[in-house]
Amino acid sequence: MQSVMEEKQHIGQLFDRIAPTYDGLNHGLSLNIDRRWRRMTVAKMMPVRHVLDVAIGTADLTIEMLRRGKAEYVTGIDLSDQMMEIGERKVERLKLQEVNFIHGNAQQMPFEDASFDAVTCAFGCRNFSNLDEGLREMYRVLKPGGQVTILEFSYPTRRYIRVLYDFYFTHVLPTIGRLVSRDKTAYTYLNKSVKSFCWGEAFAQRLHDAGFVDEHFEPVTFGIATIYVASKR
Repeated sequence: MQSVMEEKQHIGQLFDRIAPTYDGLNHGLSLNIDRRWRRMTVAKMMPVRHVLDVAIGTADLTIEMLRRGKAEYVTGIDLSDQMMEIGERKVERLKLQEVNFIHGNAQQMPFEDASFDAVTCAFGCRNFSNLDEGLREMYRVLKPGGQVTILEFSYPTRRYIRVLYDFYFTHVLPTIGRLVSRDKTAYTYLNKSVKSFCWGEAFAQRLHDAGFVDEHFEPVTFGIATIYVASKR
């Protein structure tokens, strides 16, 4: 069985495999709570001109920020071409012309320093093979005074919630994910990647170490996910 780190080396291929069923499974298995999390994340953003959406995937966060007037234009980067193809179709269907999809690695982004007014990332940071490199890249491409806003899974602190969470993530989600996506490893990886990832104060400290300031965070839905916000001086 591959370790989480080994699976991260091929993360683009993993998401290519599950792309056709990704949105339906995400919304269904979360009872659409993930949509609410994205709305809450976008609500914390300041309106700007040009946003970089790291790990744009199927573009749900990008669409939400454009709908709510938080960005005039979005550049999205991702390692999964299949996920971005679905995102492009959604953007076209909604007649949003302000999105550019780029295949690329978040840890080695093909952008000049200080290129973007804001940076976002939803459920992508835990997939970086090197989190610190990814956060430093976000800092590098962000303009001084710009804001980074990150939505990521975390771990509930309340004991009874954690017990239910562990059962769901260990048994229910991988089983349904495997049956629907027909991929034996993807949703097992999700469970392992969440449990092995840092969250709360530990993640905020990683933002600080990357150079960001004024970092703060808000756990949502009993701490199942957390929204992080920080700035670049």
